[in-house]
Amino acid sequence: MSSRRSRSRQPGVSRISDDQIADLVSKLQQLIPEIRNRRSDKVSASKVLQETCNYIRNLHREVDDLSDRLSALLASTDTDSDQAAIIRSLLM
Repeated sequence: MSSRRSRSRQPGVSRISDDQIADLVSKLQQLIPEIRNRRSDKVSASKVLQETCNYIRNLHREVDDLSDRLSALLASTDTDSDQAAIIRSLLM
């Protein structure tokens, strides 16, 4: 028996309907710029999920890059300077 079937039969586990899945995929489609900007409304659910994963990976890379840049900026700034105080206040 597959793990999908065994999971769906566990007590207390609610089953999501096909309509709910379609609705969630549609909502994801509206959130992901790569898909939202396409002219065609017909995008498969698997494509939406792939693009969502790619988008999240890219966001993680951007966050890492910004974190590295911020760390470098803080390291190059005198800790008692006005710039450092402004940066710290923005982070809090």
